[in-house]
Amino acid sequence: MVVTESIEQTAGLRSRARVLPEVTRIVGKPAAPSPPAASPPTLSALGLFTVLLGASLPLIDFFIVNVALPTISADLHASAAVLELVVAGYGVAYAVLLVLGGRLGDMFGRRRLFLAGMAAFGLTSLACGLAPSAWALVAARVAQGAAAALMMPQVLATIHSSTSGKRHARAISLFGATAGLSMVAGQILGGVLVAADIAGTDWRAIFLVNVPVAVAGLVLTVRTVPETRSANPAPVDGPGTVLLAVSLLTLLAPLTEGRAAGWPLWTWVSLTAFPLAAAAFYLVERRADRAGRTPLVPPSLFELPGMRRALPMVLPFATGFGGFMFVVAVAMQEGLHYGPVKAGLALTPLAAAFFAASLAGPRLVNRYGSRVVTTGGVMQGVGLVLLAFTVARDWSGLSTLDLAPALALAGFGQGLQLPLLMRFVLTGVPAERAGVGSGVMVTTQQTSLALGVATLGTLFLSLAPSHGMRDALVTVLLVQVAGVVVTTLMSLRLRTMDPRLG
Repeated sequence: MVVTESIEQTAGLRSRARVLPEVTRIVGKPAAPSPPAASPPTLSALGLFTVLLGASLPLIDFFIVNVALPTISADLHASAAVLELVVAGYGVAYAVLLVLGGRLGDMFGRRRLFLAGMAAFGLTSLACGLAPSAWALVAARVAQGAAAALMMPQVLATIHSSTSGKRHARAISLFGATAGLSMVAGQILGGVLVAADIAGTDWRAIFLVNVPVAVAGLVLTVRTVPETRSANPAPVDGPGTVLLAVSLLTLLAPLTEGRAAGWPLWTWVSLTAFPLAAAAFYLVERRADRAGRTPLVPPSLFELPGMRRALPMVLPFATGFGGFMFVVAVAMQEGLHYGPVKAGLALTPLAAAFFAASLAGPRLVNRYGSRVVTTGGVMQGVGLVLLAFTVARDWSGLSTLDLAPALALAGFGQGLQLPLLMRFVLTGVPAERAGVGSGVMVTTQQTSLALGVATLGTLFLSLAPSHGMRDALVTVLLVQVAGVVVTTLMSLRLRTMDPRLG
């Protein structure tokens, strides 16, 4: 019995041995084990420095012209309206194309678009520095803003898709710190370069300095920045892109040019068209989102807690920041008769305090959560009130030392807010939407900066001839305090979000 069973088992084994080669011939060889999934790209410390360098250039150049405008006017015989265009042309082109730049990065690769934007920024900066006339400078500035819009969204998208955990939180905080410092450093650097008159370049140095920086950035990018892109990139949303551009143009163009041009009919027609264009943009985007397509700015993106609660805070914050920097530059040079270097260096306490707060912010938010943002708002408001009091008390004899305590307090408060707000905004944004999410946030920031220059700048320049520089500056500072109160109250809505912002 046992012998019989053994013979049957042996025969079965031999039969299976003859069948297996035949099965293998028909079906094919057994599948090899799947290779391990490729690890996601990782951004090194030097790579992070490189993309942050790229992030600083557009923001520096938005503010660097503030202290150089009088010199540009004298050299190129530019009217006030044309000078407004030198500032506004860059800002409007930058704001209008930012979201599109983020979408293109998702499609074609973020490093590739970053390289293209960096190269274009260097070339257009060279064109600005060599501009033979005021209108040539305006055209070069518009092109420079478009180049910045290609480069800037790739920074946050690259960080968002190639870092995680604590490294991601720290990288976003450093981005926020870079953004704030770049806005202040732009005016400081602008004053130093104009006064230095390097090789007789005068104001042109503020643009020419970008060229070697862009070359260095290109080399570093090729060596240190990984390529990332969306796994399922969506095609360009043509109708959405056009309607967003029309919406921003109809708002920003009249606000920035209206006062200098004497508020002609086209400015009022444009402002009337703005809400219609904005409503059309929203309806087209919502329809595309519901149809399963990917619009330029998906309304569903705003269902994320960070976008819904933190992004609206960027609007009043950046509006006040942009207006403050412009108004202070004009008041110091034309009201207090500071030279460009002194006007720039007067902001050093604000920059130093901002930097210190931005470094402390990540540790503080892990311990105290969103209360850090609320505290920053209170400190900024107190600093602005102190600055208004200092200006009102002794305008004629006002020195940079008199301004330092108030500027430092306001700067520290700002430094506790901006980097952390950016982290809150991007919380929960999936990696495949990194380009769109970062584009929306930076567009909001840039549009708000331009709005601040247009609204607070217009208020200041309208009041100054009749009320004097001192009263005009105090009024603008108090209006900004009202905006800070709004931001501080809105920060209370952040308390239900994860304080670690992982």
